[in-house]
Amino acid sequence: MSDDARVNYETREDGSIAVVSMARERYRNALSPQMMAELQAAFDEAVADEDVRVIVLRGEGPSFSAGHDLGSPDVGDRDEREAAPMAVKYNNNRALDPDPLLRFRALPKPTIAMVHGHCIYAAWMLASSMDVIFASEDAQFLATNFQYFSVPWDIGARRAKHLLFGNQFLSGSEAMEIGFVQEAHPAERLEAETMAYASRVAEMDPFQLQMMKHSINQMQEIQGFTAHIMSSHSDRMVRGANAVQATVKSEESESGRHLYLNVERARSRRQDS
Repeated sequence: MSDDARVNYETREDGSIAVVSMARERYRNALSPQMMAELQAAFDEAVADEDVRVIVLRGEGPSFSAGHDLGSPDVGDRDEREAAPMAVKYNNNRALDPDPLLRFRALPKPTIAMVHGHCIYAAWMLASSMDVIFASEDAQFLATNFQYFSVPWDIGARRAKHLLFGNQFLSGSEAMEIGFVQEAHPAERLEAETMAYASRVAEMDPFQLQMMKHSINQMQEIQGFTAHIMSSHSDRMVRGANAVQATVKSEESESGRHLYLNVERARSRRQDS
């Protein structure tokens, strides 16, 4: 991999486990269009490799991912993006979120998200598109009804309302209690436990794993999963066109970094609790 790679790729356990690592540590692995494209390429490589039985997604540095890229060099001028016509915004947002995440969800091999640090908004969506989620007990999850609105499918309708209305962070342990995370471990044990589970999965017959995954995903399709995701994406774009201020320029950042107001509110609540 080159020094400026956004995603690193390796295989372990004699090639049976592919490890896809988001590598924009400076930007807390913010999800830019370029990052999403490199993730797609890494997943495609893992799928094409017949030796790979399972794929693990992780983030390098202190966080899994801080969510959407709000202003790194990858995304350029924010004011110019916000001034674009709705047709341009709609297609750009669809290409950034629901389209790739639906592809990730449908990969024919089992996928595991290994989450530590922050997992905010779009990062929740990315983790949700994986089959299984392992997390450090002190990970920080924040969900919202963004462009890939999987939260009701992740935790159920009433829990989704309770969580979203309250705008609150969940620790990895709390996320496991409501069913979003399948296993939570002390931070120092997270990678070992995730890889141990991945090794067990890799011992399974790959075609049986593919059919298991297809059958479970198909159950959700019959219930309307993709139709709901695309409908919610349209709702989100309509909401984004209103006059409610969603972000604010950070007074502490010379680069003009923007902050999500709801993220800051949720962070202050977490600190006060």
